Amino acid sequence: MDIDEQIKYWTEISEYDLSTADVMLKNKKYLYLGFMCHQAIEKILKAYFVCKIKNIPPYIHNLTKLSKLSGLDHDFSEEQKEILDVLEPLNIEARYPTYKDEIFKSLNEAKCRQILTNTNELYLWIKNKL
Repeated sequence: MDIDEQIKYWTEISEYDLSTADVMLKNKKYLYLGFMCHQAIEKILKAYFVCKIKNIPPYIHNLTKLSKLSGLDHDFSEEQKEILDVLEPLNIEARYPTYKDEIFKSLNEAKCRQILTNTNELYLWIKNKL
């Protein structure tokens, strides 16, 4: 797969994850909304990595590390870094029962709407840099 195909792949799957997050909000599946928001940003960061580094992105899920490896972290505002901080635990911790209850209790409709709004804004910002 060439560079353009990889970028297209990561971008399309990221868009799919973002639309899935929207469905999760409509259906009040808040835990999985957070997970899908994380996935959407992870994958658009991988598209950015491919675009800038011209290589296959690493098999990691850490958003901060992905942004650092691609050099995008230098362009982030403090607000964008905070969005990553909010999304980061929603990936791994959503998968494990000991964390699910804790995360689930912290999520409500208003918070999830904000997470989705922030994710959409960050997603578009990164996508526009491709």
